[in-house]
Amino acid sequence: MSGDVFYADKYHPIQAGSIDGTDVAPHDNAVLRALICSQAGLYDPFGDPKASGDPYCTVFVGRLSRQTDDDTLRKAMSRYGRVKSMRLVRDIVTGASRGYAFVEYENDRQMRRAYQDAHHSIIDGSEVIVDYYRQQLMPGWIPRRLGGGLGGRKESGQLRFGGRERPFRAPLQPIPYESYDKLKKLGIPPPPEGRYMTRYQVPPPPRRKSSNTDMEDSPPRRRSKDRASDVAYRRQKSPADDDETPLRRKSSHDVREESQSRRSARSSITREDSSYSSQRKYTRHDDRHGKRRRSREPGEVSPSEEDGSYRRERTSNESGRSSDQRAHHHRHHREDAYESSHSQHRDSRRHGDRHQFRRSESRDYSH
Repeated sequence: MSGDVFYADKYHPIQAGSIDGTDVAPHDNAVLRALICSQAGLYDPFGDPKASGDPYCTVFVGRLSRQTDDDTLRKAMSRYGRVKSMRLVRDIVTGASRGYAFVEYENDRQMRRAYQDAHHSIIDGSEVIVDYYRQQLMPGWIPRRLGGGLGGRKESGQLRFGGRERPFRAPLQPIPYESYDKLKKLGIPPPPEGRYMTRYQVPPPPRRKSSNTDMEDSPPRRRSKDRASDVAYRRQKSPADDDETPLRRKSSHDVREESQSRRSARSSITREDSSYSSQRKYTRHDDRHGKRRRSREPGEVSPSEEDGSYRRERTSNESGRSSDQRAHHHRHHREDAYESSHSQHRDSRRHGDRHQFRRSESRDYSH
């Protein structure tokens, strides 16, 4: 599409002189001069004694009015953060402003705010452009005075592409393989096919690379106990791991399984402690009852020494004894009833014999 663009990550003079970033030869003398300086290493971006300060906190402000002074520029750029230092570039002979300056902020957050909001703002009636400090942050940078740089006006006839103001346009036709080979030999990165941006998208400035020294100097963050224990466990390596792969790191799946196993182990230990405390409490309760029972009935076994089987056996024996007692009572009751009925029958027979004997005697006397 015609609206697709892309930006340069590193500077190459031949690519900067091409509108779509696919040229393999310089098209004017300025590009050739910049190419010679780049190949011969005639420019040192860190050799300027006036270039001081943190490059990650510094912005470039261009297209300033010639009447803009230091106070006006500082006041305008202070709306985006606290200005730490500022350098308005002037002519060596006349001392007049050359139309661009470098502004350093207290931190990179304020610098990014100025990079986003101050671009195309109006200062003293002029529309300025704001970019990051490419002199020290863009690899292979060549300044404008040596035939390089970015941007430019059409009247100058030396337009440079790939920057924020004039990005590369997407190629209208597919790039042949021969051009790809030539770009690779010259060290020019080819256009990112399928990963283009729109003109309304703002390319982000480079970020500061984190180092081990910064990580050590930074204060430790608060973390949960589980996360802290997991990190401490990952730092502990076995001798076998140190011998084979000293830089091998465990995957997130292994760390998750290890944390789950440790949590289950802690929960099992907690359950064992709770069961031990409850058992100990129950044993103390039984011992107190056993002491009372021994004081009342010496020689009796305490319930703490009796297990479940002994209790069941004791209950069954007691139930058997009670049933035997009931059967014995019923048997005695039947025997008593039988004896009483037998004695009554025997007495009735005795009384009957007496009457019969008396009758026989009376009969004998009558005769």
